[in-house]
Amino acid sequence: MQPKMVQALRGTVDDVLFYNEDTGYVVADLETEEAMITVVGELGQLEPGEELELTGSFVTHPRFGQQFRAESCVRALPSTVVNIERYLASGVIRGIGRALAKRIVAEFGEFTLQIIEKEPEKLCRIKGISPQKCEEIAESAQQIFGLRSLMGRLQTYGVSASAAMQAYRRWGSAAWEVIQDNPFRLCGTGIGLEFRTAEKIAADLQIPANSPKRMLAGFRWVLESAALEGHTCLPFSMFREIAVQVLGITEQDFQNGYADAAADRVIYSYQAADGEYIYLDYYFEAEDYIATRIDAMLAFSPPEDFDCTKAIAQEEQDTGMTYAELQKKAIACAFSRGIMVLTGGPGTGKTTTLNGVIHLCLKAGSTVLLAAPTGRAAKRMTELTGREAKTIHRMLGMDYDETGQLTFQHNEQNPLQADVIIVDEVSMVDTLLFESLLRAVRLSCRVILVGDEDQLPSVGAGNMLHTLIACGRLPVVRLTEIFRQAQESCIIRSAHQIVSGEMPDLREKKSDFFFFDRRNAAEAAAFVRELYQDRLPQAFGFEPQSDIQVISPTRKGILGTVTLNQLLQDTVNPAQYGKPVMKNLLFTFREGDKVMQIRNQYEMEWTRAGERGAGIFNGDMGTVVQIDRSTNTMKVDFDGRLVTYRPDQLDQLELAYAVTVHKSQGSEFEAVILVLPEGRDRLSYRSLLYTAVTRAKKLLILVGSPRKVYEMVQNQQKTERYSCLCEMLRRGAPAGDSLRAGSPRWQFPPGE
Repeated sequence: MQPKMVQALRGTVDDVLFYNEDTGYVVADLETEEAMITVVGELGQLEPGEELELTGSFVTHPRFGQQFRAESCVRALPSTVVNIERYLASGVIRGIGRALAKRIVAEFGEFTLQIIEKEPEKLCRIKGISPQKCEEIAESAQQIFGLRSLMGRLQTYGVSASAAMQAYRRWGSAAWEVIQDNPFRLCGTGIGLEFRTAEKIAADLQIPANSPKRMLAGFRWVLESAALEGHTCLPFSMFREIAVQVLGITEQDFQNGYADAAADRVIYSYQAADGEYIYLDYYFEAEDYIATRIDAMLAFSPPEDFDCTKAIAQEEQDTGMTYAELQKKAIACAFSRGIMVLTGGPGTGKTTTLNGVIHLCLKAGSTVLLAAPTGRAAKRMTELTGREAKTIHRMLGMDYDETGQLTFQHNEQNPLQADVIIVDEVSMVDTLLFESLLRAVRLSCRVILVGDEDQLPSVGAGNMLHTLIACGRLPVVRLTEIFRQAQESCIIRSAHQIVSGEMPDLREKKSDFFFFDRRNAAEAAAFVRELYQDRLPQAFGFEPQSDIQVISPTRKGILGTVTLNQLLQDTVNPAQYGKPVMKNLLFTFREGDKVMQIRNQYEMEWTRAGERGAGIFNGDMGTVVQIDRSTNTMKVDFDGRLVTYRPDQLDQLELAYAVTVHKSQGSEFEAVILVLPEGRDRLSYRSLLYTAVTRAKKLLILVGSPRKVYEMVQNQQKTERYSCLCEMLRRGAPAGDSLRAGSPRWQFPPGE
């Protein structure tokens, strides 16, 4: 692919066609000396008459033709009388309309905007402008000029228009003074500027490397970067080494900054048995709360007036079901303990056990809520239990605070009204979400956590299911017996062999498991295409779009999901003359395409048979059902929920003919084609292979080499995730408030 040529463009805004107030994304017509050009990008609010200097590149829109996608913008207020009048007539300044704009410009000419900004009292000369109206105009103008000035200053450092607008909303006309005093405040909650970008401003302001404010932000950045790798904390020695290196500071500077961070309650120190660990405030508070709350739940004894043994026997008699001893143990544990874990691999009867728990709870008159971390996992739970399951976010009631941060309606003050809460796929639940869940649970509510401990951990920080099992404090029932019907499945047998470190028999050609040796990437990709389009539909009757899912460990390369998606799209849904399309940076979308949402969007609206709701989540899969050229929008059907996407929202979508193993977790598919590219990489490990294999319900096709499979089976090494939750749980709850200074379980770093 040829790189796009960066070009410069200069002109005057003629008209604004579209503007998103939250993101600053704008579509506008720009009048240049040569022609009228449509400009798109995150430029913030533009008004007719403004003069722009842009850098970017020309792109071709399928409906609107050639456009200029702007990457940076230098904006100037209009300088000619004609453009000043157009600018004011647009209504940009509250209180000035078309007629009044004409009179003001007639009076002050090319000095109009200077008068409005610096000497607004002179506007009283104009007929129709009273002293009160003059104050109104001056106030509105100060907001406009202040935001424009801030955006112009910050754009030179690569700060997006949306971040600049957030800063102005927070600090108003004092925003630049606040930033000059401490540019790293832009990295905080509500704005979230990347630390390296704030560094550019700090360098220009000549803020020294050992400035306390820089080190404070730098320490947060080190720990936030660690959280992206799954760690809730770091060993002190590792934290110190990384901080000194990436911030370019001395050991003494580090010690001074460390003391300041402690005083500001930004970082917490936890003294574990094997040494000191450093936390960000909110991750420490989350793990501390989880440990404290679980202690309380374990201490709480449910009422003893329910004879579980008798109830199980009656359930077996009523349903004809015979429960295994471990299943009976799990059901009894669910009734006798405040919190428990049910785990086991495929075919071991987790669903049967879960349904038994639900039926008996309902017979006992309990209110039961079911939840899972993703939309697809919740849908699967609904199908397996016959009862509605919600995402954890939806169950907790998503909301936003005044800074725009996600909060939940249900918490300690407004707990969920339930006697029993069952959460499936707990291996996918991260630390912060689990904390929010426990905060919304009444002490008398029983919590049953279900999952497969051998699957991949959460994308977010923490390794919750593994930790809850490993700590030894919670009652855990591990189902190990593979039932006869499941034993007949080569998929299930192979999955258990993999997790036990045994090589599955790749020579055995059973009806639900096939291995094809394809070591050349191009040949393997062509074979996947053949399987997807012809062989599986013809041999088994599978529908490619709805039944077959291609899975790859990686996004990169010929056998990565990006290239495979383009290959499979061209196979089953090729381009046709006159067929509408919409594009983002990676993909072209057509009606009929299989797509996936790749970011949580809690306020994204959907409709379903007259019902309205909000919330589309990372991992949700759907189908493009309409591309409307007249409105430049695209509709996607997510299992009956219709969502409309604008052009600036398309970066939330990817084609989903092929998905990564991580994105497939929590889902099951009728048929899975699993491709395993050759070569050693950080994704060649056992739990990833096991997770991929267990996504298949009826058919698994493995495409790769025996050597690659062997490497993954043998590689049990998992990237360690640093956390002290396990030790916190083992130590038990502290006396009194878990966040009180002097608690035996934690302390601020030295220097408080």
